[in-house]
Amino acid sequence: MILLTGASGFLGQHLLRYLSAKGSRVRALYHNHPPSASLLEMPGVEWMKHDLLDIYAVEEAMQGISEIYHCAALLSFDPKRREEMLHFNAESTANIVNQALEQGIRKMLHISSVAALGRQEKNDKEITEEEQWEENRQNSAYGMSKYLAEMEVWRGIGEGLNAVIVNPGIILGEGNWEEGSAQLIKVVYKEFPFYTEGVNAWVDVQDLVEICYMLMQSEVEEERFIVSAASIPYKEIFSMMAAALGKKAPHNVNKSQLPVLHPQSS
Repeated sequence: MILLTGASGFLGQHLLRYLSAKGSRVRALYHNHPPSASLLEMPGVEWMKHDLLDIYAVEEAMQGISEIYHCAALLSFDPKRREEMLHFNAESTANIVNQALEQGIRKMLHISSVAALGRQEKNDKEITEEEQWEENRQNSAYGMSKYLAEMEVWRGIGEGLNAVIVNPGIILGEGNWEEGSAQLIKVVYKEFPFYTEGVNAWVDVQDLVEICYMLMQSEVEEERFIVSAASIPYKEIFSMMAAALGKKAPHNVNKSQLPVLHPQSS
């Protein structure tokens, strides 16, 4: 049986649908966001409400599991939730890694982020999988939390865990407009006039799901992979969204006016 954390979240829902369509048996975990009626009806899926900070709940959820897709994470740019996010993303991953080692699972795939690679003081350097985290004032608290979570996975690998790490760019795709990157589409739909300068990596959620599945089925282990279709300026992405929606594209640069993605955990 497969364990999928964060199954009711943005990426988790897409991955769950893919696994169910493949005929897999999945134990789908959620916390703050109960599954919708359509998710509850998917064949081969067993839902379980959980708290990944509770080591006994994690032990219970891991019974009979052979593969783990770890998607659950807390995402917030609210300074008041910085310590909560740092604690949850690292500690929840540590609990899963410890149980995976204890129960001898076949393989674990950890969904991290390009943010875990850190931000460079100079933007002219190409970022690769060999990048090492360096402390600097440009790093986000979210990036730090995902870096700390990765360190738990690497620690597990050092203790014999068969695992692989995926570092996607900003994930785009169909979903709830109130959560995750889909909020960016909502903002463009409302013709918000501002855009931020800079470039980021972007990936389609369906492409990411297929890559995760292929990595799980492969013999690849003890590696990390950046998953990105391309590095594209925010202005260009927002303009493409606006054109597809028949809306006016943002045209003013104002970093302070950018929308903040709300916290999301599952």
